[in-house]
Amino acid sequence: MSPSARRGIRKKTAVSGTGLHTGARTEATFLPAPAGQGIVFCRVDLAGKPQIPARLSEVEAVERRTAIGKGESTIHTVEHLLAAVAAHEIDDLTVELSGPEPPILDGSVQPYFEALEHAGPTETSGEPLVLTVPAPFTVSEGDSSYIVAPAKELRLTVTIEWPHPLIGRQAGSFTVTPQAFARELAPARTFGFTSEVAALQAKGLIKGASSANAIVLDERGLANGGELRWPDEFVRHKAADILGDLALTGGRVRAHIVATRPSHSGNIALARALTRAAQRGGAPKMDIGRIMDVLPHRYPFLLVDRIIEVEGQQRIVGIKNVTINEPFFQGHFPGHPIMPGVLIIEAMAQVGGMLLMGYFEGQNVEDKVVYFMSLDNVKFRRPVVPGDQIRFELEMVQFRGKTCKMKGAGYVDGQIVAEADMMASVVDR
Repeated sequence: MSPSARRGIRKKTAVSGTGLHTGARTEATFLPAPAGQGIVFCRVDLAGKPQIPARLSEVEAVERRTAIGKGESTIHTVEHLLAAVAAHEIDDLTVELSGPEPPILDGSVQPYFEALEHAGPTETSGEPLVLTVPAPFTVSEGDSSYIVAPAKELRLTVTIEWPHPLIGRQAGSFTVTPQAFARELAPARTFGFTSEVAALQAKGLIKGASSANAIVLDERGLANGGELRWPDEFVRHKAADILGDLALTGGRVRAHIVATRPSHSGNIALARALTRAAQRGGAPKMDIGRIMDVLPHRYPFLLVDRIIEVEGQQRIVGIKNVTINEPFFQGHFPGHPIMPGVLIIEAMAQVGGMLLMGYFEGQNVEDKVVYFMSLDNVKFRRPVVPGDQIRFELEMVQFRGKTCKMKGAGYVDGQIVAEADMMASVVDR
């Protein structure tokens, strides 16, 4: 398996069963996908067969599961399926669902892992997105905390703690490869407590739960005479959940993650922090040549170096590398170089302009230009200095005719440096 090649599957395969939280009977069908597509779910039970990419921008709920999508097209409990996808390092895949939730099966990742193995993971064209960590950082969310450190592979060191005689404090450390995952993590099942059933069902959750698809614990031990696959099956399943949630980064993570009391809300916060702090390998979505084809700006006012993510017409991520050779440093705080705030916003606007011009793909964009009409809620959080790399994330809030509203933010090493709400319009030259 080449680390520099994207991966998909050779043939179609499917699994079916009941959803853990919705109780719906559903079939999940895995289909080969074009190189570069990413992981995309398709709700074939709904009119128009809406597609939901497996991305952090689509996360809708994190209570007791990870759900993606919006409204009627929401897909619940994607983490087990996505853990299998990530364990096989599959980059491009279409998952057709005949209902609102992939089946829970036996409560572990193993049936999904084996189904994808049967589908024949195979190398395709293009480079995978690889996220590496240049320096350690920490993430906290509620009771969950994480330390992330550089590593050449993905390693999960996980500690959990529950006041139950079969759990107590458990810890484990696992290097994630397809072989190790199949042996050490895939068979570990989800678990729950009889004391929580009524409260969770009152929230509309665990409608499909049973002792056949989860480890069920009462006050003393295993309910209904069940058996554990390992004494520490609980921490192993939590490690698998982390992998599934990290798949929503859209890339292969290379880091050592030390997780204490992980949760889905914590895992998603971790994934968001990783996407902002990590270095990214693989070809950019748009290089400087493509950017210059779209934007009219030139030296010294072209302030975007590459576009690294594009999610349809809704979201874009661009990069600006700040060096001491920037012409504005000659006159802006000489001896103490700080990038002017107005130019940070200008760079953000240029990334937004790339997103807006995407609405006119196929047309002659040489005859069009983006004018920004207003800025609101502009905030500068910290200085930007030579050596920084600014990651700009912009999301389309509203688009009507040729006018749009966007929300943008800039990050350096995962920390926000500037944010703004923008209104822009595309006009003819």
